[in-house]
Amino acid sequence: MAEAVIKAQGLFAQVESAGLHAGPRGEPVDARALRALGKRGYELGRRWRSRPVVLERLELFDLVLVMELEHLQWLRERAPAHLHERLQLFMDFVPGRRGEELPDPYYGSEQGFENVLDLVEQGAAGLRQALERGLLQPA
Repeated sequence: MAEAVIKAQGLFAQVESAGLHAGPRGEPVDARALRALGKRGYELGRRWRSRPVVLERLELFDLVLVMELEHLQWLRERAPAHLHERLQLFMDFVPGRRGEELPDPYYGSEQGFENVLDLVEQGAAGLRQALERGLLQPA
């Protein structure tokens, strides 16, 4: 969902999402996420598939947003030290939610996806503000 929102905002030239637990075949986006995104005018595309994190690709990005603290720790343990400053918790861009994880709505209700999308939109707005204030610089 964050990929769709950040792409729609036009905040970065290249936006990709990847997961630590994504299988090599790639799974389609959850239908509940597609519905929540569609209600708000976001497009992810039905051809979208999950993809695993490839550490070597981190070098290509100025910013790597992470949704969970455990994943942030995993990446910091494995990524080269010079990339650590690019790794940031997504929720740090949501006012009043610094250090928190973005909830995973997968095992919950449809409303959970709406709630997460609210947070993603707030995070995207916080990203925009950080960029406009010069708080995020290209690597």
